[in-house]
Amino acid sequence: MANRISASVEEFTEKLVALNRVVKVTKGGRTFTFAAIVVVGDGKGVIGYGLGKAGEVAAAIAKGTEAAKKNLVKVSVLKGTIPHEVSARFGGANVVLFPAAPGTGVVAGGAMRAVLESVGITDVLAKSKGSSNPHNLVKATVVALRQLRDPIQVAKDRNISLEKVFKG
Repeated sequence: MANRISASVEEFTEKLVALNRVVKVTKGGRTFTFAAIVVVGDGKGVIGYGLGKAGEVAAAIAKGTEAAKKNLVKVSVLKGTIPHEVSARFGGANVVLFPAAPGTGVVAGGAMRAVLESVGITDVLAKSKGSSNPHNLVKATVVALRQLRDPIQVAKDRNISLEKVFKG
């Protein structure tokens, strides 16, 4: 399983997944605020997501980035793809990820694409079912990535050799 890690001085790329304008109508008029979902990653298997809310777009994105850096996890990336098929669910969003051959690219929709590219996956097939809410899609994709285990981890967990993992 993936473990949480702390944000060090590493360079993270940040991607804005969704920006939502929220209007509160009061006696004095309308108040506009913004909610931003941001994904940060180092391109080497570390990913985090965060939600920032503020009265201005730039402030909401900055808050989301800070929240994402506090929520980092390490996932298993093997030669630019994922080690095995995985599926996950968060709320009404279902995601399924399949490993792909080199040169395939990231075949995924908007919110899932941002997460997969930020983590450093270059070749993957992805399908989202159910809700297309970007909040739940990002969270379901991270849950799926956290379930990934590489062959070395499987061999260590089972106390067997790496050859026996592949040959049975």
